[in-house]
Amino acid sequence: MIEWSVSLSSEQQESLWRQGGYLQDQHKKRFHKARNLKRSTSSNESLREARQLDIETAHGDYVAYSQKLIKKAEMTLKLLKSRTLEDSRLKELERWINDADYQCQLIIRRVLNHEAIPHSEKVFSLFERHTEWISKGKAGTPVELGLRVCVLQDQFGFTLHHLVMEKQTDDQVTVAIAKGAKQRFPQVSQVSYDRGFWSKENLERLETFLDRAVLPKKGRWSEQDRQRERHPEFIRAKRKHSAVESDINALEQHGLDRCPDTGIEGFRRYVALAVLGTNLHRLGSILQKQSALAVKKAA
Repeated sequence: MIEWSVSLSSEQQESLWRQGGYLQDQHKKRFHKARNLKRSTSSNESLREARQLDIETAHGDYVAYSQKLIKKAEMTLKLLKSRTLEDSRLKELERWINDADYQCQLIIRRVLNHEAIPHSEKVFSLFERHTEWISKGKAGTPVELGLRVCVLQDQFGFTLHHLVMEKQTDDQVTVAIAKGAKQRFPQVSQVSYDRGFWSKENLERLETFLDRAVLPKKGRWSEQDRQRERHPEFIRAKRKHSAVESDINALEQHGLDRCPDTGIEGFRRYVALAVLGTNLHRLGSILQKQSALAVKKAA
């Protein structure tokens, strides 16, 4: 917010932010002071209370100074708008002002008012708004920041369809991923899923357009579930499902480990290009093996 205010004011020869660098340094100083204070683990209650008071005082000072700068930026924005300056950068400045104010309110609620912030109200990236907190529940990487991507691949390792999941869980895309693949490849007759995709409604909907839905059930089996999941074809498909892990790794190697593009549209485009690259790599590998086999037979 400070950087945008300084840049726009300088272009319009306004002196409101002539001390922009100093103001930014003072803001950073208060930020680092608040950030570096940790809760006391002492057994002495008075020491713990004193440290908590220091934390609240530092955060209060940080928020007060931030709000002072926000008001200054709002004055700058109002002044520039009064000059009928039509610039997309004014909208960008307004966005940063709103972001700064929202973060201040979160600090007040969490640190000063001791309120637990609902997960849906947290901001995980100011630059990539679509970023989500992903709880993986795995050793080493229990959580990640990013977006989930669901892929459907065939028995040869080609990705037939993919979905970028925004604020969605696995069970919410179960039918959509299968329908998308079925529309592109009508010969798809069977799809295998992890247990996380399960719901009774999903199973019923999948069975309307697939010959077999290999969808393991969560929880206790009924007799009907037992017969379905002990069917030889169900067991065979389920055993092959683990092969998708190597395919997921291949996608990560072709760009899906980290997205350098910006915005949700850039993210979707980058995912699609990574899928395309992986499919081309897989196709090239098959052609190379065929060529090598043909040379071997000719010899």
